[in-house]
Amino acid sequence: MQQVEVETQGFAILPEVLTGSEVAELDESLDRNPLPRSRAGMRHALKHPAVLAVAREPRLLAIAQGVLGPNTFPFRATLFDKSPASNWLVVWHQDTALPLREHRELPEWGPWSVKDGVFYAHASASALSRVVALRLHLDDSTSENGPLRVLPGTHTMGILSDNAIHDLSTRTTAVDCLVPRGGILVMRPLVVHASSKSRSAMRRRVLHIEYAASASVADGLELAIA
Repeated sequence: MQQVEVETQGFAILPEVLTGSEVAELDESLDRNPLPRSRAGMRHALKHPAVLAVAREPRLLAIAQGVLGPNTFPFRATLFDKSPASNWLVVWHQDTALPLREHRELPEWGPWSVKDGVFYAHASASALSRVVALRLHLDDSTSENGPLRVLPGTHTMGILSDNAIHDLSTRTTAVDCLVPRGGILVMRPLVVHASSKSRSAMRRRVLHIEYAASASVADGLELAIA
């Protein structure tokens, strides 16, 4: 059912994947050995041993492999930390940038940028169809603390312009992705999504782990581990 939902809707919610004690252990590891963070969270979080371990955890790998196939592996992780002290709004968008080992100009790729020494390019729709994200919730995501919102089915429409995304947002019923602590939201990068500011004193921390079916994403282009 999960795989069918991801393919037809662009997302699926798995409410119980890690136990409370497993999330608490991850919390402790992140606090004990923190990587550099911005106010919004931690970029390139696979450098953290505990994050890399959970990204390779058999239950998470099985979920990603169920969508993309047996050779699926994690290539990037980001920790988002929304709280009253760090609160933000994210407009409707698609996730289209991928970290790459080198800069090479190819049709359908770009513009390019460099973040923390890693090349990034906005990718082709074909490459993004071989990527899936698992959003592991370290806190309950509720209707009050700025949950992710998605427009179901929009991942099948290719890479959309800002105007097309705005138009879809006015005529498509959005779904609030409410996920308990330890649960996972499985999400295709091209599903149109957004989040509002939190109206709660509760934190909303999400470990966003991206998986790919192959390191090779285009002619001569390979994913970087981030």
